[in-house]
Amino acid sequence: MSKEQDLSNLLADNDSLGIVCHNNPDPDCLASALALERIADENSVKTIDIYYSGQISHRQTRTFVNLLDINLHLFDLTMALDHDLTAFVDHSIPGINNEIPPDTQIDIVIDHHPADKIDARFVHREDSGATATILVGYLHDLEIEPEADLATALLFAIRRETLEFIRGATIHEYVAAEYLHPYVDLDLLGQLLTPPYTPATIDALSDAIDNRTVRSSSLVSHVGTTTERNAIPQAADFLINLEGINTAVIFGVIEDEIQLSARSTSPSVHVGKLLRGTFEGLGNVSGHRDAADGRVSLGLFSDVGDRDTVVDLAAQLVTYRLFHAMDLPE
Repeated sequence: MSKEQDLSNLLADNDSLGIVCHNNPDPDCLASALALERIADENSVKTIDIYYSGQISHRQTRTFVNLLDINLHLFDLTMALDHDLTAFVDHSIPGINNEIPPDTQIDIVIDHHPADKIDARFVHREDSGATATILVGYLHDLEIEPEADLATALLFAIRRETLEFIRGATIHEYVAAEYLHPYVDLDLLGQLLTPPYTPATIDALSDAIDNRTVRSSSLVSHVGTTTERNAIPQAADFLINLEGINTAVIFGVIEDEIQLSARSTSPSVHVGKLLRGTFEGLGNVSGHRDAADGRVSLGLFSDVGDRDTVVDLAAQLVTYRLFHAMDLPE
Protein backbone atom coordinates (compact mmCIF):
# COMPACT_ATOMS: atom_id res chain seq x y z
CA MET A 1 0.00 0.00 0.00
CA SER A 2 1.31 3.50 -0.86
CA LYS A 3 2.22 6.12 1.73
CA GLU A 4 -0.57 8.41 0.60
CA GLN A 5 -3.12 5.61 0.98
CA ASP A 6 -1.76 4.78 4.43
CA LEU A 7 -2.26 8.41 5.43
CA SER A 8 -5.77 8.51 3.99
CA ASN A 9 -6.76 5.34 5.81
CA LEU A 10 -5.42 6.63 9.12
CA LEU A 11 -7.32 9.90 8.75
CA ALA A 12 -10.53 8.21 7.60
CA ASP A 13 -10.58 6.04 10.73
CA ASN A 14 -10.68 9.05 13.08
CA ASP A 15 -13.00 12.00 13.72
CA SER A 16 -10.62 14.74 14.91
CA LEU A 17 -7.13 15.98 14.09
CA GLY A 18 -4.90 18.45 15.90
CA ILE A 19 -2.11 19.83 13.69
CA VAL A 20 0.70 21.31 15.78
CA CYS A 21 3.02 23.78 14.06
CA HIS A 22 6.54 24.37 15.31
CA ASN A 23 7.36 27.43 17.39
CA ASN A 24 7.12 30.71 15.49
CA PRO A 25 5.80 28.96 12.36
CA ASP A 26 6.98 30.00 8.90
CA PRO A 27 5.06 29.75 5.60
CA ASP A 28 6.39 26.24 4.89
CA CYS A 29 4.97 24.97 8.17
CA LEU A 30 1.67 26.82 7.81
CA ALA A 31 1.08 25.88 4.18
CA SER A 32 1.86 22.26 5.01
CA ALA A 33 -0.67 22.41 7.83
CA LEU A 34 -3.28 23.78 5.42
CA ALA A 35 -2.57 20.98 2.94
CA LEU A 36 -2.86 18.31 5.64
CA GLU A 37 -6.11 19.96 6.75
CA ARG A 38 -7.40 19.68 3.17
CA ILE A 39 -6.44 16.00 2.96
CA ALA A 40 -8.11 15.31 6.32
CA ASP A 41 -11.26 17.11 5.21
CA GLU A 42 -11.32 14.99 2.05
CA ASN A 43 -11.22 11.93 4.31
CA SER A 44 -14.23 13.13 6.33
CA VAL A 45 -12.36 14.13 9.49
CA LYS A 46 -14.98 16.20 11.30
CA THR A 47 -12.85 18.43 13.52
CA ILE A 48 -9.48 19.83 12.37
CA ASP A 49 -7.58 22.44 14.39
CA ILE A 50 -4.20 24.07 13.71
CA TYR A 51 -2.10 25.22 16.70
CA TYR A 52 0.98 27.41 16.96
CA SER A 53 3.30 28.63 19.71
CA GLY A 54 5.47 31.72 19.93
CA GLN A 55 4.95 34.60 17.54
CA ILE A 56 4.10 35.23 13.92
CA SER A 57 6.36 38.22 13.47
CA HIS A 58 8.10 37.84 10.11
CA ARG A 59 6.61 40.37 7.70
CA GLN A 60 5.96 37.72 5.04
CA THR A 61 4.41 35.30 7.53
CA ARG A 62 2.12 37.98 8.98
CA THR A 63 0.99 38.89 5.49
CA PHE A 64 0.59 35.19 4.66
CA VAL A 65 -1.71 34.57 7.65
CA ASN A 66 -3.73 37.73 7.11
CA LEU A 67 -4.29 37.49 3.36
CA LEU A 68 -5.13 33.78 3.50
CA ASP A 69 -7.30 34.29 6.60
CA ILE A 70 -5.81 31.21 8.26
CA ASN A 71 -7.72 30.03 11.33
CA LEU A 72 -5.01 29.41 13.92
CA HIS A 73 -5.33 28.52 17.60
CA LEU A 74 -2.76 29.66 20.13
CA PHE A 75 -1.19 26.52 21.55
CA ASP A 76 -2.85 24.96 24.57
CA LEU A 77 -1.54 21.55 25.58
CA THR A 78 -4.86 20.13 26.73
CA MET A 79 -6.72 21.34 23.66
CA ALA A 80 -3.99 20.30 21.22
CA LEU A 81 -3.88 16.73 22.53
CA ASP A 82 -7.65 16.43 22.88
CA HIS A 83 -8.01 14.94 19.39
CA ASP A 84 -8.10 11.43 18.02
CA LEU A 85 -4.90 12.22 16.07
CA THR A 86 -2.04 14.65 16.67
CA ALA A 87 0.15 15.68 13.73
CA PHE A 88 3.44 17.51 13.31
CA VAL A 89 4.30 19.26 10.05
CA ASP A 90 7.78 20.70 9.34
CA HIS A 91 9.14 19.35 12.65
CA SER A 92 9.46 15.89 14.12
CA ILE A 93 10.35 15.45 17.78
CA PRO A 94 8.19 16.33 20.82
CA GLY A 95 9.93 18.95 22.94
CA ILE A 96 12.20 20.19 20.14
CA ASN A 97 11.01 23.45 18.56
CA ASN A 98 7.52 22.87 19.94
CA GLU A 99 5.69 22.95 23.27
CA ILE A 100 4.68 19.29 23.28
CA PRO A 101 6.24 17.40 26.23
CA PRO A 102 8.94 14.87 25.34
CA ASP A 103 7.76 11.24 25.08
CA THR A 104 4.29 12.34 23.96
CA GLN A 105 2.93 9.94 21.35
CA ILE A 106 2.52 11.69 18.00
CA ASP A 107 0.40 10.05 15.31
CA ILE A 108 1.53 11.80 12.10
CA VAL A 109 4.89 13.40 11.25
CA ILE A 110 5.58 14.98 7.86
CA ASP A 111 8.88 16.82 7.69
CA HIS A 112 11.86 17.60 5.46
CA HIS A 113 14.41 18.31 8.21
CA PRO A 114 17.02 15.75 9.27
CA ALA A 115 15.92 13.85 12.39
CA ASP A 116 16.60 10.55 14.11
CA LYS A 117 14.32 8.22 16.05
CA ILE A 118 11.00 9.70 15.01
CA ASP A 119 8.28 7.86 16.91
CA ALA A 120 4.88 8.15 15.24
CA ARG A 121 2.25 5.92 13.67
CA PHE A 122 2.78 7.56 10.29
CA VAL A 123 6.08 9.16 9.29
CA HIS A 124 7.11 10.76 6.03
CA ARG A 125 10.53 12.38 6.17
CA GLU A 126 12.62 13.09 3.13
CA ASP A 127 15.44 15.42 2.20
CA SER A 128 13.47 17.75 -0.03
CA GLY A 129 13.66 21.52 -0.15
CA ALA A 130 10.38 22.09 1.70
CA THR A 131 7.77 20.18 3.67
CA ALA A 132 5.16 21.82 1.43
CA THR A 133 6.67 19.89 -1.48
CA ILE A 134 5.87 16.61 0.25
CA LEU A 135 2.26 17.67 0.83
CA VAL A 136 1.87 18.75 -2.81
CA GLY A 137 2.88 15.23 -3.77
CA TYR A 138 0.14 13.85 -1.53
CA LEU A 139 -2.48 16.13 -3.05
CA HIS A 140 -1.41 15.04 -6.52
CA ASP A 141 -1.32 11.32 -5.76
CA LEU A 142 -4.65 11.42 -3.92
CA GLU A 143 -6.20 13.37 -6.81
CA ILE A 144 -7.24 16.26 -4.55
CA GLU A 145 -7.32 19.48 -6.57
CA PRO A 146 -6.14 22.40 -4.43
CA GLU A 147 -8.27 25.55 -4.28
CA ALA A 148 -6.60 28.77 -5.41
CA ASP A 149 -5.74 29.93 -1.88
CA LEU A 150 -4.17 26.59 -0.94
CA ALA A 151 -2.22 26.30 -4.20
CA THR A 152 -0.95 29.86 -3.80
CA ALA A 153 0.04 29.21 -0.19
CA LEU A 154 1.97 26.07 -1.14
CA LEU A 155 3.79 27.66 -4.07
CA PHE A 156 4.72 30.70 -1.99
CA ALA A 157 5.96 28.43 0.82
CA ILE A 158 8.16 26.44 -1.55
CA ARG A 159 9.59 29.62 -3.08
CA ARG A 160 10.22 31.15 0.34
CA GLU A 161 11.74 28.02 1.90
CA THR A 162 14.15 27.54 -1.01
CA LEU A 163 14.90 31.26 -1.51
CA GLU A 164 13.41 31.16 -5.00
CA PHE A 165 14.70 27.65 -5.76
CA ILE A 166 18.37 28.32 -4.95
CA ARG A 167 18.67 27.04 -1.35
CA GLY A 168 18.31 23.31 -0.94
CA ALA A 169 15.93 22.96 -3.88
CA THR A 170 15.54 19.55 -5.48
CA ILE A 171 13.83 18.41 -8.66
CA HIS A 172 10.73 17.79 -6.53
CA GLU A 173 10.25 21.52 -5.90
CA TYR A 174 10.14 22.22 -9.64
CA VAL A 175 7.70 19.36 -10.21
CA ALA A 176 5.48 20.65 -7.39
CA ALA A 177 5.56 24.19 -8.78
CA GLU A 178 4.56 22.95 -12.23
CA TYR A 179 1.63 21.02 -10.76
CA LEU A 180 0.45 23.99 -8.67
CA HIS A 181 0.77 26.67 -11.33
CA PRO A 182 -2.66 26.25 -13.02
CA TYR A 183 -4.42 26.67 -9.66
CA VAL A 184 -2.45 29.67 -8.34
CA ASP A 185 -3.96 33.13 -7.85
CA LEU A 186 -1.15 35.26 -9.30
CA ASP A 187 -2.45 38.51 -7.81
CA LEU A 188 -2.47 36.94 -4.34
CA LEU A 189 1.00 35.49 -4.92
CA GLY A 190 2.27 38.95 -5.85
CA GLN A 191 0.92 40.39 -2.60
CA LEU A 192 2.58 37.61 -0.58
CA LEU A 193 5.92 38.23 -2.28
CA THR A 194 5.99 41.98 -1.57
CA PRO A 195 4.92 42.54 2.06
CA PRO A 196 5.84 45.78 3.84
CA TYR A 197 8.69 46.06 6.37
CA THR A 198 7.95 47.24 9.90
CA PRO A 199 10.12 50.07 11.28
CA ALA A 200 11.47 47.65 13.93
CA THR A 201 12.62 45.22 11.23
CA ILE A 202 14.40 48.00 9.34
CA ASP A 203 16.13 49.05 12.58
CA ALA A 204 17.25 45.46 13.22
CA LEU A 205 18.59 45.09 9.67
CA SER A 206 20.48 48.37 10.08
CA ASP A 207 22.03 47.16 13.35
CA ALA A 208 23.07 43.87 11.75
CA ILE A 209 24.82 45.77 8.97
CA ASP A 210 26.57 48.13 11.39
CA ASN A 211 27.65 45.40 13.87
CA ARG A 212 29.09 42.95 11.35
CA THR A 213 32.49 41.37 11.85
CA VAL A 214 34.11 39.64 8.88
CA ARG A 215 36.94 37.13 8.99
CA SER A 216 37.98 35.43 5.80
CA SER A 217 34.69 34.64 4.02
CA SER A 218 32.60 34.39 7.21
CA LEU A 219 30.47 37.07 8.82
CA VAL A 220 29.04 37.26 12.33
CA SER A 221 26.76 40.08 13.45
CA HIS A 222 24.01 40.90 15.90
CA VAL A 223 20.95 43.13 16.09
CA GLY A 224 21.23 43.86 19.82
CA THR A 225 17.85 43.67 21.54
CA THR A 226 14.79 43.44 19.33
CA THR A 227 11.11 42.57 19.49
CA GLU A 228 11.14 41.45 15.84
CA ARG A 229 11.99 37.76 16.13
CA ASN A 230 12.08 37.18 12.41
CA ALA A 231 14.27 40.18 11.69
CA ILE A 232 17.17 37.88 12.60
CA PRO A 233 16.68 35.33 9.79
CA GLN A 234 15.86 38.21 7.43
CA ALA A 235 19.19 39.81 8.30
CA ALA A 236 20.94 36.47 7.70
CA ASP A 237 19.25 36.12 4.31
CA PHE A 238 20.34 39.66 3.44
CA LEU A 239 23.96 39.56 4.61
CA ILE A 240 24.80 36.18 3.07
CA ASN A 241 24.66 38.11 -0.23
CA LEU A 242 27.52 40.43 0.79
CA GLU A 243 30.37 40.19 -1.70
CA GLY A 244 33.06 37.76 -0.54
CA ILE A 245 30.86 36.14 2.14
CA ASN A 246 29.80 32.51 2.04
CA THR A 247 28.78 32.01 5.69
CA ALA A 248 26.74 34.44 7.82
CA VAL A 249 25.49 34.05 11.39
CA ILE A 250 23.22 36.70 12.89
CA PHE A 251 21.94 36.76 16.44
CA GLY A 252 19.93 38.99 18.71
CA VAL A 253 18.45 39.13 22.19
CA ILE A 254 14.70 38.61 22.46
CA GLU A 255 13.33 38.65 25.99
CA ASP A 256 15.52 36.14 27.87
CA GLU A 257 17.01 34.32 24.90
CA ILE A 258 19.73 34.75 22.31
CA GLN A 259 18.23 33.78 18.97
CA LEU A 260 20.47 32.86 16.04
CA SER A 261 20.11 32.34 12.30
CA ALA A 262 22.86 31.03 10.07
CA ARG A 263 23.20 30.80 6.29
CA SER A 264 25.95 29.34 4.12
CA THR A 265 26.70 28.84 0.45
CA SER A 266 30.02 27.10 1.16
CA PRO A 267 30.21 23.35 0.42
CA SER A 268 32.67 22.99 3.32
CA VAL A 269 30.45 24.60 5.99
CA HIS A 270 27.42 22.88 7.53
CA VAL A 271 25.76 25.62 9.58
CA GLY A 272 23.43 23.19 11.34
CA LYS A 273 26.47 21.35 12.70
CA LEU A 274 28.21 24.68 13.36
CA LEU A 275 25.43 25.92 15.65
CA ARG A 276 24.97 22.54 17.32
CA GLY A 277 28.68 22.20 17.99
CA THR A 278 29.00 25.77 19.26
CA PHE A 279 26.01 25.75 21.60
CA GLU A 280 25.60 22.08 22.48
CA GLY A 281 23.85 21.75 25.83
CA LEU A 282 23.02 25.46 26.00
CA GLY A 283 19.82 25.59 23.94
CA ASN A 284 17.90 24.28 20.94
CA VAL A 285 19.32 24.27 17.41
CA SER A 286 17.86 22.89 14.19
CA GLY A 287 18.71 23.17 10.53
CA HIS A 288 20.53 22.01 7.43
CA ARG A 289 23.91 22.49 5.76
CA ASP A 290 22.88 25.85 4.26
CA ALA A 291 20.39 27.21 6.84
CA ALA A 292 19.97 26.79 10.59
CA ASP A 293 18.40 28.51 13.58
CA GLY A 294 18.85 28.26 17.32
CA ARG A 295 17.99 29.61 20.75
CA VAL A 296 20.29 29.98 23.77
CA SER A 297 19.21 31.07 27.23
CA LEU A 298 20.51 34.37 28.60
CA GLY A 299 20.59 32.80 32.06
CA LEU A 300 24.39 32.70 32.05
CA PHE A 301 24.43 36.50 32.21
CA SER A 302 21.46 37.02 34.53
CA ASP A 303 23.54 38.39 37.42
CA VAL A 304 25.88 40.59 35.38
CA GLY A 305 24.08 43.90 35.69
CA ASP A 306 21.95 46.16 33.54
CA ARG A 307 20.37 45.02 30.28
CA ASP A 308 22.82 46.84 28.01
CA THR A 309 25.79 45.21 29.76
CA VAL A 310 24.16 41.78 29.44
CA VAL A 311 23.61 42.27 25.70
CA ASP A 312 27.17 43.53 25.15
CA LEU A 313 28.72 40.60 27.01
CA ALA A 314 26.47 38.09 25.25
CA ALA A 315 27.39 39.57 21.86
CA GLN A 316 31.11 39.33 22.63
CA LEU A 317 30.89 35.73 23.86
CA VAL A 318 28.67 34.48 21.04
CA THR A 319 30.85 36.15 18.40
CA TYR A 320 34.00 34.68 19.95
CA ARG A 321 32.53 31.16 20.16
CA LEU A 322 31.28 31.21 16.58
CA PHE A 323 34.57 32.33 15.06
CA HIS A 324 36.45 29.89 17.29
CA ALA A 325 34.22 27.05 16.08
CA MET A 326 34.96 28.09 12.49
CA ASP A 327 38.70 28.09 13.31
CA LEU A 328 38.91 31.82 12.58
CA PRO A 329 40.59 33.40 15.64
CA GLU A 330 41.05 37.14 15.75
